[in-house]
Amino acid sequence: MLGLGCNSPGTPAAKNGVQILCTTEMLAGPMRTLCGPHADVTSLMGAGVDPHLYKPSPGDVQRILDADLVLFHGHHLEGRMGEILGGHGVEHREVSNRRFIAICERIDDQRLIQSSAGTIDPHLWMDISLWQDVIEQMELVLSELDPDHREYFRSAAATLDEELMLLDEQVMQMLAKIPEKRRILVTAHDAFGYFGRRYRLEVMGIQGISTESEASIDRVNTLVAILSERKVPAVFVESTVPERNIRALIEGCSSLGHSLEIGGVLFSDAPGPEGSGAARWRDMVLHDARVISEALR
Repeated sequence: MLGLGCNSPGTPAAKNGVQILCTTEMLAGPMRTLCGPHADVTSLMGAGVDPHLYKPSPGDVQRILDADLVLFHGHHLEGRMGEILGGHGVEHREVSNRRFIAICERIDDQRLIQSSAGTIDPHLWMDISLWQDVIEQMELVLSELDPDHREYFRSAAATLDEELMLLDEQVMQMLAKIPEKRRILVTAHDAFGYFGRRYRLEVMGIQGISTESEASIDRVNTLVAILSERKVPAVFVESTVPERNIRALIEGCSSLGHSLEIGGVLFSDAPGPEGSGAARWRDMVLHDARVISEALR
């Protein structure tokens, strides 16, 4: 039976209950909703932390070893934590009584976005409908871990699923207001592929899927030409990525006579701080949709 208690983001879990540690708040938020009072859920990475570049501290490593369940994305999102968490292709392994689960690797690869090199885009949470399927896998994991509360988890998952269906429709309607010729989303790195596929936006990132990649001059020049030719009014910075490459686009477009603006800050790989209106995963998606819609309309 799982212990009682449900902690806030990033706080240590109570030692008298089963401890579930998620790498990001995108995982921890839904997991807290599913668990309710039946588990202590915390996350390693909070607001403004880039999971691609994250380096665990000795204290983080100890938290990983102390947890009863460690839930991570997989598909190389937590790039520099691969050895600790099991790496790509390792869905489930046990160390003593501890479980390490790459929850997104339970989704069929055929449904995911893959590059020409075969790399899978790990940003599944950017598509609400796809993230609902990931949350379903979370519920299955919880039911296996704590069968005594299976009905609670199932009921919580059903309620959350209904809420997310409404959120998905709200985002869909919001983005449908963007004129067809302006439906191009340019961001600091390629984190919005699933978002674009779901909500019919042409997405282009300056950097690749991981922020570990570097933006090339050719890539910047290509985007400058596209933005100028199509008269796209705005591009977007991301809360976890420096602005310098976005500024290079603005300067390049200016040299071609096209006025390009920063449409706002998007939350892609991490939520915002408390009070930002994007402190939870659901709020992140809604915030991004609102900012994109207003800037491109």
